Amino acid sequence: MYNIKTLNKISPVGLEKFPATGYNYGDEITNPDAIMVRSASMHEYEFEKSLKCIARAGAGVNNIPLDKCAEQGIVVFNTPGANANAVKELVILALLMSSRRIVSAIEWVKGLEGTDAEITKQCEKGKSQFAGPEIKGKKLGVIGLGAIGVLVCNAAVELGMKVYGYDPYVSVDNAWNLSQAVNHSNSLKEIYENCDYITIHVPATPDTKGMINSESIAMMKNGVRIINLARGELVNTADVAQALDANKIGCYVADFANNDLLGKENVILLPHLGASTPESEDNCASMAAEELMDFLENGNIKNSVNMPAAHMDRTGDTRICVIHKNIKSIISQITTMVSDNGLNIENMVNTSRGEYAYTMLDVDGNGNVVEQKLNEIDGVIRIRIIK
Repeated sequence: MYNIKTLNKISPVGLEKFPATGYNYGDEITNPDAIMVRSASMHEYEFEKSLKCIARAGAGVNNIPLDKCAEQGIVVFNTPGANANAVKELVILALLMSSRRIVSAIEWVKGLEGTDAEITKQCEKGKSQFAGPEIKGKKLGVIGLGAIGVLVCNAAVELGMKVYGYDPYVSVDNAWNLSQAVNHSNSLKEIYENCDYITIHVPATPDTKGMINSESIAMMKNGVRIINLARGELVNTADVAQALDANKIGCYVADFANNDLLGKENVILLPHLGASTPESEDNCASMAAEELMDFLENGNIKNSVNMPAAHMDRTGDTRICVIHKNIKSIISQITTMVSDNGLNIENMVNTSRGEYAYTMLDVDGNGNVVEQKLNEIDGVIRIRIIK
């Protein structure tokens, strides 16, 4: 029986993926094998010795201490692409809101008074102050061509925009899914200098933090409209505020409230609504549950953010899963130890990611006989025996 602890309200659609005969789940679970989390911070969380894996029902993992997890052999998963359509739709809405001054117009109409005829007259007289350009035919720069970026590109093409995409690390699958009408940009400078609208879809890393700043804004077209529904840390909001005051930026739309920008004209701030749809929450929870089950039952790793991906179909009597440092000779030590204890290795896979590696061995016989000895090998972090 596996125990799954929930740190946030998780969609029942995802939780129902766990078979009742093999899993317990809930927020009161003790000694969990796995944790499902959405936005709750785990940086001060005291990991139980039983904890083997964590699944974030969403893409961002800033709320999870990845290094600490890796050091303890705890695999952390996220759910890339599960909320992609929800975010894509909000980006399209942001494009329209940034162009047509819809939010300002709605607020203005709320303040009108008088008879119906008087209100109609006021509307006709005042509507010109909210005029804005159409997006058709305009140039859109999409920074980051992951699951969300690709969907945004393709949707914008269908809306008649000239789309430019930038991502030096785009995956083969995402490249295949990208519309042929999308122009490939070789640099951020090309995006900044040519696009009327810019939308950002990259993770927050030391390299991307504050990437939208006074220097990058200076390269942009006058009146550029910037959309950030990815991560607040990507943008230097003080620099954006100055650019708004100077009319360098025509409009800034973000999914993150910030004191530098609250109340400023031509700014639309949302309360982190990107993935706030029932469909997205269901998709994220379902994917997270499937990732946890495949790891707990089979040792397979898919969509981990701190360990290498690994998959192997089951053969043999026992599966031995070893999380270890990516160092010389450790594979030979593991296989020798297994063989010396009378176990025949039927199948094996080894993958690595940076300083960490993962080895799975399917063996004939009882793998428990070698568990303690494998733990004594220098560089081994965690052993799991799955029958």
